[in-house]
Amino acid sequence: IKATSFSYCLVDRDSTGSSTLDFNSGLPADSVIAPLMKSRKVNTFYYIGLTGFSVGGQAVNISPGLFEMNESGEGGVIIDCGTAITRLQTQAYNALRDAFVKQTQGLPSASGVALFDTCYDLSSKSSVKVPTVSFHFGEGKSLDLPAKNYLIPVDSSGTFCFAFAPTSSSMSIIGNVQQQGTRVSFDLANNRVGLSSHKC
Repeated sequence: IKATSFSYCLVDRDSTGSSTLDFNSGLPADSVIAPLMKSRKVNTFYYIGLTGFSVGGQAVNISPGLFEMNESGEGGVIIDCGTAITRLQTQAYNALRDAFVKQTQGLPSASGVALFDTCYDLSSKSSVKVPTVSFHFGEGKSLDLPAKNYLIPVDSSGTFCFAFAPTSSSMSIIGNVQQQGTRVSFDLANNRVGLSSHKC
């Protein structure tokens, strides 16, 4: 297939609809645009210019350049629909998790489950309010994630966990749980990635 662009949209995990894949589709007008980069070391991944996060509108304090790729092609952040949960360098994960925990102190905590170390017992709640987690891509551009993309049920007893995990790798991965409901468009000709919410 010869295409200068393609896009996909992963439906929510509880949706009865189908995910879509389009070629030569262009970027939706309301897309949040981020740089698309390539690594000298690995040419099979799509790297995206993530610069940081905010939680509840407050920037998370991480080291400048933490997500940058070095000259040899190591580090950076890839966007990958084959990885379920976003994996962040440990320093970034700890900062993001701590910021989220600080703003959810009113929620009853639960023991960690599998790779998740931050969980809540919401069995007695019919609804909860949680701070918005946003990805930042430079030039003031950001993507707000829906709560269901970062606070997910892990059992049938009302346990929900913060759906991020640390990695010891220098490379971070934006996984498919965080992408659900967002059209991810790759403009290969212009080295851009577009992220557009509610475009499935």
